[in-house]
Amino acid sequence: MAQEYKLKGLSTLDLKPGEKREVEVEGIEEGKVLVCNVGGKITALGSKCTHYGAPLVKGVLTGDGRITCPWHGACFNATNGDIENAPALDALPSFKLSEKNGSVYVTGEQQSIKGSRRKPNIKISGTTSSEKVVIVGGGSGALGTLEALRENGFKGAITMIGSEGYLPIDRTKLSKALIDDHSKIAWRDEAWFKDGAVAVVNDEVTTVDFAGKKVSTESGNSYPYTKLVLATGGTPKSLPLPGFKELGNIFLLRTIPHVKAILGAIGDKNKKIVIIGSSFIGMEVANAVAKGNSVTVVGMEKAPLERIMGGEVGKIFQKSLEGNGVKFYMEAGVDKALPSKSDSSKVGAILLKDGTQLEADLVILGTGVGPATTYLKDNKTIELLKDGSLKTDENFIVAGLKDVYAIGDIATYPYHGPGGSGTLTRIEHWNVAQNSGRSVAAHINDPSAKPKPFIPIFWSALGAQLRYCGNTVNGWDELVLKGTPDEGKFAAYYCKGETVVAVATMQMDPIMTQASELMRRGKMPTKSELQKGIDILQISVPAETKI
Repeated sequence: MAQEYKLKGLSTLDLKPGEKREVEVEGIEEGKVLVCNVGGKITALGSKCTHYGAPLVKGVLTGDGRITCPWHGACFNATNGDIENAPALDALPSFKLSEKNGSVYVTGEQQSIKGSRRKPNIKISGTTSSEKVVIVGGGSGALGTLEALRENGFKGAITMIGSEGYLPIDRTKLSKALIDDHSKIAWRDEAWFKDGAVAVVNDEVTTVDFAGKKVSTESGNSYPYTKLVLATGGTPKSLPLPGFKELGNIFLLRTIPHVKAILGAIGDKNKKIVIIGSSFIGMEVANAVAKGNSVTVVGMEKAPLERIMGGEVGKIFQKSLEGNGVKFYMEAGVDKALPSKSDSSKVGAILLKDGTQLEADLVILGTGVGPATTYLKDNKTIELLKDGSLKTDENFIVAGLKDVYAIGDIATYPYHGPGGSGTLTRIEHWNVAQNSGRSVAAHINDPSAKPKPFIPIFWSALGAQLRYCGNTVNGWDELVLKGTPDEGKFAAYYCKGETVVAVATMQMDPIMTQASELMRRGKMPTKSELQKGIDILQISVPAETKI
């Protein structure tokens, strides 16, 4: 039951427009609220981001009333706490404020104030509609779609067909922390889906009849739709080299069973682990298994993460992992996997093209993913791009089709962020998948609504937590590096001409969040301005958006 509580140390609601304060709530242990002035209106919200618990007082409050998390870019409406952008799945609670006798009071339930989260209302109220949305896939994009559909009043049937055998998880924790317990990384339980009248089907879609508007599954079942959302994610790539198919203890990493197999092979540690691939999955896994094992990373680039982050920044992360005992073989090609001398059915070493032999008790492949679209490969109605993805428009509607959407790893869509100019791009990250799902839900609920573009954001557990926003779809030609990179504290601005197209930071929050909001408004400083020393945290974030 809602009660009135006094706010500690606050005698009047005298915040200036754009100001925010974290205030303790008297009578509730560890209870805090975030008080904001949004365009002259004073509001009180939960103080912690519902994604991973970041203090929102350290985030960014924009002129149009968005409060954005300083860590991973989750965004909320600063007036009512509703979700604006991924990766948060729960909204913030909002509370009534009042002033009396020289003090300020907040009215709310104790658990709501302390918990700082509000689950979305997904129950159908009133008469149901005849619409049938079928979502193929059970990951971030699928969950973002169905939650946003119900949040915004969709009253039709929703069916989610996933083939992994479990409910949607926080997949980012597989590579970052090797968590294999579904209960620890599941976003929602069965009761939640039932509450929202969402039918969850554990099956694999084999064909889609676009003309007849139905999908068929491996078990022989058929599901009609009025709107179809394809969200099948990515398939990890193996290496088409001798030994990699034949030998055991060579692992991919995409699912909970993959993590269980890896942890089973590591056992009591003290294992020689070779990781092939020096991009994010490979580097995160190396970071996760370094303690107690001998870990070697093999990469084709001059420095880890070079393709996205550049060599200068990539070497910062290499140095960080080397500090944890990880060895690196860069600019290296793999020749084959060799059998173990003690058990010829398992891998015993990796042979590099220069003749170097790396002993291995197990091998983990971080060699990228491809769009999981094999079920569409022979479909005459649809055209897959060279990489197996689907071309979409700004609403994520598949080119040449009606009432069919593609999101996440399988979608190649027009990017309108800085330097994008509508260039088609495909981005593999949890945040983008969920935001594209929310975009699809908005279009299904209101087809006349203007698309709501977002700035891509991703993060990594490398070093002291990497944050990244923007996209380099058309490349970058100069890096402006601020901070003390040798100490793992930096802000890296990737520039194409004078335009900053992407920003990466470590230990410099909330620069990434501020940059993403400025990019969204076309207010990001130029390369020259950054070189002259401008501090982007001192730039006011206006209400007007440009993308």
